[in-house]
Amino acid sequence: MIVEELPTAELVAMRGAALIAEAAREAVSLRGAFTMALSGGKTPWVMLRHLTEADMPWSQTQIFQVDERIAPDGSLDRNLTLLNAGLASTDPALLAQVHPMPVTADNLDAAAAEYAIELEKYCGTPAVLDLVHLGLGTDGHTASLVPGDPALEVTDCDVTLTGVYQERRRMTLTYPMLNRARKVLWIVTGAEKAERVRQLIAGDPSIPVGRVASENALLIVEKTS
Repeated sequence: MIVEELPTAELVAMRGAALIAEAAREAVSLRGAFTMALSGGKTPWVMLRHLTEADMPWSQTQIFQVDERIAPDGSLDRNLTLLNAGLASTDPALLAQVHPMPVTADNLDAAAAEYAIELEKYCGTPAVLDLVHLGLGTDGHTASLVPGDPALEVTDCDVTLTGVYQERRRMTLTYPMLNRARKVLWIVTGAEKAERVRQLIAGDPSIPVGRVASENALLIVEKTS
């Protein structure tokens, strides 16, 4: 894992956007398209704002979700709500590049399987994303892979459902899907996450983040001391 420390959350977001744009241009040059999956969070939405201003091959980009809460369309609990708002503020046409997790479906198990098929449609079989953006929770979770949840042990599919976490069930990419990505971009800010960052860098498997492959990973973290 490559680690970069920057002095402010804003600079972390700017650097993240620059790296995504660079990865996108590289992927389009090599394969004619760029596929990425985005997580939610405050700093990532700042990153998205910078990304909409970057030299991005948007017409050749497909955007998937790393995870999503089971909540109604338009809910502020949904990562999609802020993702769509950020893209639409720049160019509403970009919304056509987004593949929302189908968390309002009646049959959520079938919906998770359908999302895995959607990933294969654009990312091959098995599905390989060009870039996955991940965050880090204070409890050591990433995506919606949270401590103690059965989703941590799912290895036979790329998309699964979780139990209730912070009052919501989730749909999430699984470890196999995350670990096949060509690049993993960690964006982490906040002094309260310093110990978890150390565990992430060490690859500590006792917390969920430590089980994500680090060979192709880059961590951009806010300097806290």
